[in-house]
Amino acid sequence: MKKKILKVSIIGKTNAGKSTLLNVFVGETISIINKKINTTLDSIIGVKNIDYIQLIFIDTPGINFLKNNSISQKKIKSSLWQGIDQSNIILYVIDSKSFDLNYLLNHLNILMTIRKKIIIVFNKIDLINKKTLLPFVNKINSHTKIDSFFFVSAKKNIGINKLLNSLKNLSINSEWMYKHNEITNKDEIFISNECTRNAILKYLHKELPYNIKVKNIDFKYLKNGDIKIKQQLLIEDLRYKKIILGKKGEKIKSIRESSQIQIKKILEKKIHLYLEIMKFNAKKS
Repeated sequence: MKKKILKVSIIGKTNAGKSTLLNVFVGETISIINKKINTTLDSIIGVKNIDYIQLIFIDTPGINFLKNNSISQKKIKSSLWQGIDQSNIILYVIDSKSFDLNYLLNHLNILMTIRKKIIIVFNKIDLINKKTLLPFVNKINSHTKIDSFFFVSAKKNIGINKLLNSLKNLSINSEWMYKHNEITNKDEIFISNECTRNAILKYLHKELPYNIKVKNIDFKYLKNGDIKIKQQLLIEDLRYKKIILGKKGEKIKSIRESSQIQIKKILEKKIHLYLEIMKFNAKKS
């Protein structure tokens, strides 16, 4: 049997469930999940091999800022468009219980200009009656040309196999891009940094989490199989240090423990995580 491949970009607004969907496809946690905006900053690739078919999923940053031309959003927009450009088809993921039809149609009109097959995935179907979505499907079809619609719940694993089977049918003859045992293009250091960034988003509020960069200093497998990780939390202003530490160091402790638990769950190894808060020069970073 000839090998086949399909590259799929997963796009949609923040909190639509893109990262959850990617993790479910792959069967492992490779993309962090957080309710705050722009949890995913870089395009993360997940790989699902089914028999002779390799499905490559590209998780992209939230599409919220597609029309935003501010300098601060340039990297996010670049990652989004790169993910779309690399793919054969687009999965547009929608939060079924909370979406704006006009907002959606505007974005679809922009995406239609790149002339790639678009599949709309209504996610979180477990939280809403599917019948209430049918009028929206008709309105979308009357304004745009969408190839197909799917109704799923990534969290409850509803409708996932039906979606995967449809994607398999769209695959094309090609040699695989990734080895049989590879599930992502990101290494263990990237994933561990992402776990810490997720913990920062969880325990710090407002704009502060987005002004902190996580940098790996040391990642070492110990003789007993444990992993020792040292990371720096880089901040522009040392005034933030007190906030990150928290009263009697409780905040930084919570961040470290939360990240350590998530890294352990993903890498299936005992983790010894050490965090250090440092100042960095924003112009050089």
